[in-house]
Amino acid sequence: MARPSSGLAYPERFYAAATYAGFGGSTASSSSSSALVSRFQDDVALLLYGLYQQATVGRCNVPKPRAWNPVEHSKWTSWNGLGSMASTEAMHLFVKILEEEDPSWYSRAPESIINPVVAVQMHKPQSESTITSATPNGNSFSEPKNISLESGNMAETQDKNIIMEGLSSIGIYDQWVAPTVSGSRPKPRYEHGAALLQDKMYIFGGNHNGRYLRDIQVLDLKSLTWSKVEAKAVAESPESSAPLTVVPCAGHSLISWEKKILSVAGHTKDPFETVTVKAFDPQTCSLSTLKTYGKPPISRGGQSVTLVGMTLVIFGGRDAKRNLLNDLHILDLETMTWDEYDTIGIPPSPRSDHVAACHEDRYLLIFGGGSHTTCFNDLHVLDLKTMEWSSPKQQGIIPAPRAGHAGITVGENWFIVGGGDNKNGASETLVLNMPTLSWSVVTTVQGHVSVASEGLSLVLSSCNGEDVLVAFGGYNGRYNNEVYILKPSKKVDLLSTMMEEPASDNIIAFLSTTNVNGSVEPESETAPDGKIQEIVMDGVDLKSSNIRSEDASVQQLVVTLKAEKEELEASLAKQQVQNVQLKQELSEAESRNIGLTKELQSIRGQLAAEQSRCFKLEVDVAELRQKLQTMETLQKELELLQRQKATSEQAAFSARQRPSSGGGVWGWLAGTPPEKSDSQ
Repeated sequence: MARPSSGLAYPERFYAAATYAGFGGSTASSSSSSALVSRFQDDVALLLYGLYQQATVGRCNVPKPRAWNPVEHSKWTSWNGLGSMASTEAMHLFVKILEEEDPSWYSRAPESIINPVVAVQMHKPQSESTITSATPNGNSFSEPKNISLESGNMAETQDKNIIMEGLSSIGIYDQWVAPTVSGSRPKPRYEHGAALLQDKMYIFGGNHNGRYLRDIQVLDLKSLTWSKVEAKAVAESPESSAPLTVVPCAGHSLISWEKKILSVAGHTKDPFETVTVKAFDPQTCSLSTLKTYGKPPISRGGQSVTLVGMTLVIFGGRDAKRNLLNDLHILDLETMTWDEYDTIGIPPSPRSDHVAACHEDRYLLIFGGGSHTTCFNDLHVLDLKTMEWSSPKQQGIIPAPRAGHAGITVGENWFIVGGGDNKNGASETLVLNMPTLSWSVVTTVQGHVSVASEGLSLVLSSCNGEDVLVAFGGYNGRYNNEVYILKPSKKVDLLSTMMEEPASDNIIAFLSTTNVNGSVEPESETAPDGKIQEIVMDGVDLKSSNIRSEDASVQQLVVTLKAEKEELEASLAKQQVQNVQLKQELSEAESRNIGLTKELQSIRGQLAAEQSRCFKLEVDVAELRQKLQTMETLQKELELLQRQKATSEQAAFSARQRPSSGGGVWGWLAGTPPEKSDSQ
């Protein structure tokens, strides 16, 4: 959120913001600040308190309060979680978070808050600003402290009423913003590769309408201007005289390494037998194929490639025959040697279009992805030291299944953007705190925004010391070429640090608010999951709430434990009811299974009978065919006999027509003896 132009340096603005929010301010502003802070979420108010203490007092060096004092325990946790953060940075974050929660606070702040601060600071030397903390009354561990700020730092922290360009023009936190870009936009695409090198985002290849692309596009993140690079392919050896061209590809991975960009694997029209590694040099605009040793993995696309130290870890993907893979290969970038490692434990099922990240240069995290029929939302962790797979339990909001999403790590947080399940795009932007494996939602987009697409790319840049996520392209019913930018606030980092307390320390906390008569009474408490439902910190007198008698505190603790017990019993009863329902459903399913089994057996019997009948019919057909052949033979014999008969009848008729002296044959047949000759 862009800060309003007030002309105040950060120390002055910090004091104005702190007074407005009710931390150490005057009574004149307590009513308005109370209304403001009461609208804040519990974790935000605790974070503001911790930042205020860090800025005015310094690092927390007081002992941890007792568990039965939940108010001070929660405040101590918030303050102690900031560690050794500099006071100036704490001031910056305090004002930034206040402006995120209430952007118009400065315009609505009373004149009594702003002007006195300015008047006090104007009488101090420019080279040094003495800040005296005025903490809420009753704080048992805060003391006034002077903090010296060099004039150079103050000059750097002053608000500048200037026109900002590039990424600096984005002033909204935790929201996707489509900036104004110039230059010729690249062709819409998905399954492309993206990498950041020297404040420039390089886009290579991709898929558009089933056609693989081979162009290299560059977005200058300082000016938000697109340009195209005419890359030339370089032969592996000088002896090669054949002209080379850049091969179109999609589903590959781009990695920034030693002022070059590596392109690993990917689908091509004429697929290679093994995975190839190519290097693009922006200075010479040349693309060359690196020579590797060892046994390279088979060609694939949709894999994950993670840079871990001086190695590339490649997992999964889909080969040229659409076979899904879950093998693991590691390329040593120093020796350019491939190794295939045998792992223990249960690896992720074969998949493609997943994402991977590395935590502490030791743990490889695999999330999501898809097969031919389904998408996944499982999380797998590989210990690269022991090469053992595990499937830890995820905390927080469990993401929906997705594939084709993009991921990027920012410190200990892993941001997941986009993806889909082949039906709908994933509209929420997620973040996983890797040490705690806890998911949370950063923001949600509406409509057909390209960050809710499959096959988009995501890179991490920096602007004025702030991290910036840059997303490009994707497919969500149409091919996209838009650029979206998100500036994550440091609230995520600080809150995740505060939440790293052991589970035994998450005692139910009660926070106090002032009633009409000025007395202090408990107003709200935290839920069983450790989240505080409501908090009010506005400079009230907390001493009376801290000084409780032992009996009252014991009674309070007993009431709390009873409430916890009742809630656990209710939860247990609910679980038992659910178990009964599940048992009933299981019994019904078994009954249906028995019925289906009987029906299947009956159908199998009918099928066997039909097969037997079919075999008998085939035998009858064979016999009929044999009889038909016999009848054809008899028919031929009959025709032959008929012809012979006709011939005989014709001969007899002819003989009957001729005169004969001796009667001839017919006379002989009639019994007339032949006449004797004269000589006899």
